[in-house]
Amino acid sequence: MPRCRAVSAVAHRVPYVIVVVIECHSTVPQLKESHLAMAGPAFRAAAVRVRVPATSANLGPGFDALGLALGLYDDVVVRVADSGLHIDIAGEGSETLPRDEKHLLVRSLRTAFDLLGGQPRGLEIVCANRIPHGRGLGSSSAAICAGLVAARAVTIGGEARLDDAALLDLATEIEGHPDNVAACLLGGFTLSWMESGAARAIRMEPCESIVPVVFVPGKPVLTQTARGLLPRNVPHVDAAANAGRAALLVEALTRRPELLLPATEDRLHQEYRAPAMPESAALVERLRGDGIPAVISGAGPTVMALADADTADKVEALAGTDWAANRLSLDGQGAGVLPLATSGDI
Repeated sequence: MPRCRAVSAVAHRVPYVIVVVIECHSTVPQLKESHLAMAGPAFRAAAVRVRVPATSANLGPGFDALGLALGLYDDVVVRVADSGLHIDIAGEGSETLPRDEKHLLVRSLRTAFDLLGGQPRGLEIVCANRIPHGRGLGSSSAAICAGLVAARAVTIGGEARLDDAALLDLATEIEGHPDNVAACLLGGFTLSWMESGAARAIRMEPCESIVPVVFVPGKPVLTQTARGLLPRNVPHVDAAANAGRAALLVEALTRRPELLLPATEDRLHQEYRAPAMPESAALVERLRGDGIPAVISGAGPTVMALADADTADKVEALAGTDWAANRLSLDGQGAGVLPLATSGDI
């Protein structure tokens, strides 16, 4: 199975150095059984720093399957302590996120430590959050992946005990679906699926000319709310149309971006979710009417347009005052371990 390898990259707005991950062939249950007989783990004395990208899932027709990693990042620093749990949070969610075992990042750390052979005596965690919460940009997947990658990195021999395939499988088990976590771990443009109860994913290289522009509204929409609006059954003609558009989207995102407008057409989820985010649905319709490939990002309510260098500034200006418009880069590296920050770097 392919191993992880470190690379360097320049990301959006802040200097970053990142790492690439994942090809998937094992399952978490097998990992659990194999570690029952293992000795407890030893932990690194030094802190580890992990960076994870925002992600946009579905991309129109690729419901619960396609994902795109974006150049907007959360940073997490984790250190094994003598006792207790201390969490410091800056940025997004600093006023609302729990600072105890209920935090999704902590729950992910604990789950990974169990599989790695045992819990550390204490943890000190520092979070620098830039990914908006509840906006369809993969903040929960980022927290999950950051926790899993950090737990593996701070455990001596962690990569041997929790391999890349198990990492994806575990992230999917926690999140409930693989589309965001696959893009977060792998970077780039990902296609993910479930096979025999295990998560699988492949990574593709998106066209360098594509410039994502995200329009983030002020109010969130819960993923559970958006999913609750989806019907149990859809017309066969709509399912067939989405299958064709999803296949076309792979070609459009990787080789022929001039096809992005027809390739991002969706009939399976965006229309059904519109009552929960009418302003987002209206913006998507307006942008697409102007010939701009636009979709609801994930479960919404963020709208993402896929522009290019010549049109990104114009597209960014179309939002109006009710939206925070951000022109982002594509992330090509995915979740990774970085050198510890110098003062002020995170």
